[in-house]
Amino acid sequence: MSRALPKYNKRRVTFIGGAAAVALSGTVIAGFALAGETSKNSGTSARTLASPGTITCPDVRSKLPAVPASAKAEVDRNLALLNTQIQEANKRLVDTVGQGGPNFVQNAILGPLKDKRVATVNRIATAIGRTAAKPQGLDALAPCTLNAAGTKAGGGAKATPTAKATTPPQQAGGNTGNTGNTNAVGTISCPDVRSKLPAVPASAKAEVDRNLALLNTQIQEANTRLVNTVGQGGPNFVQNAILGPLKDKRTAAIDRIAISIGRTAAKPQGLNSLAACTLVK
Repeated sequence: MSRALPKYNKRRVTFIGGAAAVALSGTVIAGFALAGETSKNSGTSARTLASPGTITCPDVRSKLPAVPASAKAEVDRNLALLNTQIQEANKRLVDTVGQGGPNFVQNAILGPLKDKRVATVNRIATAIGRTAAKPQGLDALAPCTLNAAGTKAGGGAKATPTAKATTPPQQAGGNTGNTGNTNAVGTISCPDVRSKLPAVPASAKAEVDRNLALLNTQIQEANTRLVNTVGQGGPNFVQNAILGPLKDKRTAAIDRIAISIGRTAAKPQGLNSLAACTLVK
């Protein structure tokens, strides 16, 4: 009996140990399943909360005077364009979530949108002004705002501060950063508009000169921003936050030049092809 008892106990211990192992394995598997569900649910919740918000713009149609029949088609076309511009800006707001720094939305979305709206609103006013009193002050309706909901897009969440690098910095907006040489960021080059203009009527000279000076100021401001934003954004930062907005501003200024000349002479065509600028290193 003294020999059989250890043998019996050994089998019993083995069985109990196996059952415990099965039970333990089941607990671990169940634990992994629960962990997976928790992670999945948390991810869904985060995606739901991370809303970039929407862009809201003042209504232009309701601020217009009576539109002459001769201008109706052009006015309607530009009012539709204003809606399209807002839709495109809202789409970009969603597509660029997390890009850029804290001013990304203002610089790369709201700023360019304002410039586009200024040009469009000016076309509406000009169309009405051909056969009736030209409406004034419509430019005040150009700026739009971001109505944030949840996490703002394009750096609405606070950007992680960038420590000063002791090694050469990463590319800034597609340019090689260099803290000791601002020339490393390059310069912005734009086509000359003055040389492409026809003879400017005396009645338009002051307005044309003012907008030509504005074109130069816009380039200077863009070059300053190019230097001041070294290290910000991703590889498309310069295009999205500097060159793109600059093109929109130049388009609006060039439109004003063409409209001014066109009041008393043949309106120059094709000047908008001079709006786009390039980065030269």
